[in-house]
Amino acid sequence: MTTRARQREETRRILLRETRALFAAKGYAAVGLAEIVTAAGVTKGALYHHFDSKTDLFKAVLTQVQEEVGAQVAAAADAEPDPWTQLRTGCAAFLRACADPLIQRIMLIDGPAVLGWHEWRAMDEANSARHLHEALSALVDAGVLPPQPVAPLTHLLSGAMNEAALWLTTQPEALPDTIAALDRLLDGLRGPTRGRGETSAPTTRVISGQAGKLTE
Repeated sequence: MTTRARQREETRRILLRETRALFAAKGYAAVGLAEIVTAAGVTKGALYHHFDSKTDLFKAVLTQVQEEVGAQVAAAADAEPDPWTQLRTGCAAFLRACADPLIQRIMLIDGPAVLGWHEWRAMDEANSARHLHEALSALVDAGVLPPQPVAPLTHLLSGAMNEAALWLTTQPEALPDTIAALDRLLDGLRGPTRGRGETSAPTTRVISGQAGKLTE
């Protein structure tokens, strides 16, 4: 990489860092381009060299945030020994990551407001929802989950977790209860416990010697 290329990369990195801090602290609408270039120590020309607009800059920041959350979720899940525990742990890690007010502001509040629901949803699918789909597909293929179409299940779970994460912006103290509720929801997907290494209590047949009756 040439010196000029390194300088361009460093300028972009600084712009993203400073813009992310401003958006997280104040919200997209309250931050102007003049404030961004002042914080980054660059000119507007330098900003426009890397980004077409403030919205384009926000999209780059959102992408960075989503990728970081995805990496946190993947790291938490990969530390577990089996696919089912990986799913539960990864889903809980997503809610914990989204409990950070700085993440909430960019990813959950301003994201759909600035970019529109469809574009925001497409970016979400490209990151966390894609990994969720892969995890659920693997569990269905392994017989851990009953055979079923995975796409609608992915959307249902993803939507539930996004809604829970958004709700937690106003109820942060409810994070433990929300994770517990999510665990119960996930456990319900597996159906009856029989077939998961657990068996129902055996039926006992007793013949009463005095009455000569069969009881169970």
